[in-house]
Amino acid sequence: MIKLLVVDDEQIERDALQVILERNFPGLIIKQAKNGRTAVEAAAEFQPDLVMMDIQMPGMNGLDAIEKINHDFPHIKFIMITAYATFNYAHSALKLGVIDYMVKPTKVRDIVETVGKALNQIKEQQRLKEADKEKQETLQKAMSVFETDVVTQLLFDHVHEVHLHELVDMLNMEMIEEKFVMSVMLPPGSESYYSAIREKIRKAGSGWLGALYGRQLPIIVFKKQGQSHRSQATLLAKEILKLVQSDEDAGWFIGIGSVYRSLEEIRQSYQESLLAARDLSLPVKYRFYSDLPTLAPGFDEHTSKQYEKQFFDYIRSGDWEEVQTIMNDLIDGYEKDGSELLQTQQRLMEMLWIISQVLSEMGVEIDSPLYPFKATDYRQLRAEASHVLERLHQYSQKHDEKLEANTIQQIKQYIIEHAYQDISLEEIGKVIGLSPIYISKIFKEQLGVNYIHFLTECRIEKAKKLMRDPEKSLKEITFEVGYHDPNYFSKVFKKMCQSSPTEYRKNLLENKKLV
Repeated sequence: MIKLLVVDDEQIERDALQVILERNFPGLIIKQAKNGRTAVEAAAEFQPDLVMMDIQMPGMNGLDAIEKINHDFPHIKFIMITAYATFNYAHSALKLGVIDYMVKPTKVRDIVETVGKALNQIKEQQRLKEADKEKQETLQKAMSVFETDVVTQLLFDHVHEVHLHELVDMLNMEMIEEKFVMSVMLPPGSESYYSAIREKIRKAGSGWLGALYGRQLPIIVFKKQGQSHRSQATLLAKEILKLVQSDEDAGWFIGIGSVYRSLEEIRQSYQESLLAARDLSLPVKYRFYSDLPTLAPGFDEHTSKQYEKQFFDYIRSGDWEEVQTIMNDLIDGYEKDGSELLQTQQRLMEMLWIISQVLSEMGVEIDSPLYPFKATDYRQLRAEASHVLERLHQYSQKHDEKLEANTIQQIKQYIIEHAYQDISLEEIGKVIGLSPIYISKIFKEQLGVNYIHFLTECRIEKAKKLMRDPEKSLKEITFEVGYHDPNYFSKVFKKMCQSSPTEYRKNLLENKKLV
């Protein structure tokens, strides 16, 4: 519905205009104002799309009223009505952005034609605005998909050198050097909080939210200039924890990793954030990795981080023999340095907790929790640790046995059939019944490329086929194969095909003519 405000100091003029407009434009909502001052007040309350403004009125004249209204509501359009067809009036009106000018007395035909033209202009702008809104909503949905996929690639060793920076560009956020990871641990049944947490991150304006893996939700946070790491992370953690009442926060916890620069090191921050969140019973529901208890004597932080990284790498690759070797070396190192048995037990529990979290990421269900060791000496400790490790290995094997032999084929087929949509690892995981991380892992291992590369190949191949039709524009093809931005599509196409879409199509059509 379009709203129109008629402004004239003569009641008979206002009523006559309203009758003409209602007869010829039955969908209009019309309101009247008797002078410039009341017009300004009515514009603020009524919010019209179009104002028909008389110039010569007592008090505030029409030009002054237009200037005031235009300052507060620049989207409103004006048609000026006056009995004085002078150049000065017309010049002033044009400077104020008035779209048309009518001289009294005005014929009905001229009123209808002028107003009709203005209404068509308003309708077209409304249509474009609505289309832009829909485009922005679609793009925002795509941004969420891109965001979770970027986080997945950065944190889980699946960075694709061709597409990562394009995805970052699409997110329209600068890749700030200093960054850290926060891992939000959610209790079962809290998946509904995902959108609310995303909104908190968006308002903070400094982070990317990953997909929910089991109970954990990773966030890559970009460190703000002029604000300390501890202050920024604490504020964000408190904002997230505000989403739940104090009597409902059981199982909620946020682990916070250290600040790093390189992409390789951001995975270290993720590992640290998980370690910081291992004890969910603490009264304060967030903790920094730097606040963890001191390591056992003779075991420095660098060595500890090396062990943690190796555990992550070997568990994800399924190399359990290497995991057992690291565990034995770890115990031997503590015993050789004369560490207290209790400290060693605690450290081993941390390492086994890491393993259980990695398995959880991969979709492995662990029925029973890891119980504390009850060893009385190092020999018994080795036996207890091996027993727990073997139990975790069995959980992993059972998970692998459940997988159908054609899992990769199912994934490939799903991607091929839905390549034109904004699909993500998370969505594929829901369809196939596997965790996003595990899908990414087996896809890369068995096919040698990650799913984004395969998805891109599917889209580009379809684009090549569509380019054979000279009636289809490149913009149409862009949207039809699943991209939202022709410029982004052009960049990806050129990297995959070593020529731009325009060049490729030109050569394709020329060769077709020769044949």
